Amino acid sequence: MEKIVLPEIENFHQLDVYLQNGGYEAAKSAFKQTTDQIIDTVKKSGLRGRGGAAFSAGLKWSFMPKNNDKPKYLCVNGDESEPGSFKDRQILERNPHQLIEGTIIACYAIGAKSAYIYVRGEYHKWIKLLQKALDDAYEKGFVGEKMKETFATDFMCNIYVHKGAGAYICGEESALMNSIEGQRGYPRIKPPFPAQNGLWGNPTTINNVETITNIPPIIKKGWEWFSAIGEPKHPGTILFGVSGHVNNPGVFELPSGTLLTDIIYKYAGGVIGDKKIKCVIPGGSSMPPLRGDQLEGVKMDAESLKAVGSAIGTGGVMVMDEDTDLVRVLARIAKFYYHESCGQCTPCREGTGWMLKILNRIVRGEGTKKDIDLLVTIAKNIEGNTVCALGDAAAWPVKFMIERFRVEFEAIVKDEVSLEPKNKVHSMRKTANPIAPVQV
Repeated sequence: MEKIVLPEIENFHQLDVYLQNGGYEAAKSAFKQTTDQIIDTVKKSGLRGRGGAAFSAGLKWSFMPKNNDKPKYLCVNGDESEPGSFKDRQILERNPHQLIEGTIIACYAIGAKSAYIYVRGEYHKWIKLLQKALDDAYEKGFVGEKMKETFATDFMCNIYVHKGAGAYICGEESALMNSIEGQRGYPRIKPPFPAQNGLWGNPTTINNVETITNIPPIIKKGWEWFSAIGEPKHPGTILFGVSGHVNNPGVFELPSGTLLTDIIYKYAGGVIGDKKIKCVIPGGSSMPPLRGDQLEGVKMDAESLKAVGSAIGTGGVMVMDEDTDLVRVLARIAKFYYHESCGQCTPCREGTGWMLKILNRIVRGEGTKKDIDLLVTIAKNIEGNTVCALGDAAAWPVKFMIERFRVEFEAIVKDEVSLEPKNKVHSMRKTANPIAPVQV
């Protein structure tokens, strides 16, 4: 199978090697077409966003207003902070020039003169590698003012690498824009959407790193070629980052619609010790988990996973064997979302903390059966009631883990427990009150 995003070519990250293999030829072809032709090609290809939402890339580009004198911007989202997701950094390391070429083509298509590649703050190594590739591209005239001479076009754009400060919330597109502007990473209320009111109040398009890296091959080989790969409703290849209890964890570029069991057993080498699988989270920690006994026939594409009650997310496949303590796993996931909540919305700010406290209580052996239902209630009250999707990301693991693995929780909780109440008055410090009678 042909690798589109991570071709197996030695030293492909070097500009000379990239040029020897047809690098920047797609950009030359693109600049000979109209912007509408480029957008139409991307639409017909069926390319969908690889950042989690799986929205049509070409359709998103078409939202950019044409009869508007305001500056236009492109943001490339490399704030890869989802636990279980580590695929975009492979592009930054092994194929940065295809990302850069895709960025200038996208800028041309939407009429943007400036692009920001936003990379998570912890990616120090990959930021340096991307900046080196960008410096080389500037020097050779593939980016910046020299583009006009290199490509014989009137169009030019600048690309900037913007380093985040390690906040997960900045992976949300409007919080990302606030961060670039130098503001606190708070998601914005929508509408207005970025295409109408984005960076500094100007029209802006946001795409994921992997999404943009797919653009040059589509322009070069045509939409028919791309749309014929994988599942028709979610075509192309997808980078699957497999982690957990597998013999060969890593990033695998495979056609969309590849069987989940093939990814685990054929490419990731199967489960360590040939143990049974208890749970798989197919798209990063925020996606609904799947039971190990329900994996047969499950395909890895947006529509197929939706049909079985999960989502493709970032393609981060997290495998857990039969000995995994799922309650502890959920408590760790809950801690992450509690820590990363920006605090803007009350349901998320308060609810993530409540869920973490209850889960920690259950882990300590101090939980009751009522706590299980209470967790689900809190999760449902967070879900759909926040400005951005972080609330859903925090709620789904709790809601669906309990729904699909309730027996795991019921096995370690009690009908009733007696705890030493905190902050008791002096006269009661030698007493212990059962939880049940306490009225809140």
